[in-house]
Amino acid sequence: MNVIEETATTTIDGVAGNAALILGELTGVVSGLDYGQLSRFAHSVGAAERVFLAGAGRSGLVLRMAAMRLMHLGLTVHVAGDTTTPAITDGDLLVVASGSGTTSGVVKAAQTALAAGARVAAITTDPSSQVAGLADTLVVIPAAQKTDHGSGLSRQYSGSLFEQALFVVTESVFHTLWEATAEPAEKLWLRHANLE
Repeated sequence: MNVIEETATTTIDGVAGNAALILGELTGVVSGLDYGQLSRFAHSVGAAERVFLAGAGRSGLVLRMAAMRLMHLGLTVHVAGDTTTPAITDGDLLVVASGSGTTSGVVKAAQTALAAGARVAAITTDPSSQVAGLADTLVVIPAAQKTDHGSGLSRQYSGSLFEQALFVVTESVFHTLWEATAEPAEKLWLRHANLE
């Protein structure tokens, strides 16, 4: 077993410095978002008959968190790949996230959704990517792609900044839609899973 020895990065100052680095990078990316895109994305989610979400890896995990929040709002929500996820059809929205915009499973999901008559909302770093070209609604997160190790856009490892910003994007959409319902948190909480 490899044990990392205490170094400057494992001390209190090192950890605090890295927390500040992450917050600083995230603040920069969030301030660079196109809020018109984000507003259209929120409208697409709120107007859909059903919302499906598809992503791979850590982006997929963030979308699972978003699915839970949208369910708390009372929306009909499904995560692609789950055993109980039904077929997507006309009137539905597929939300996909891929930093590169080329993740094969995500691109295939978007193509399948469009062929079924559904709409696609994509979140990516690359507005010229495959998945962006398939999207009816697009949100571009101005962060480094996971294989972009030397651009200077982020000192964080392999797509972390995109995934952090993706969480902020989906949470801001949730809060925007929640405010529109005027429902108290206690009502949303009644929908929270009770078989945990």
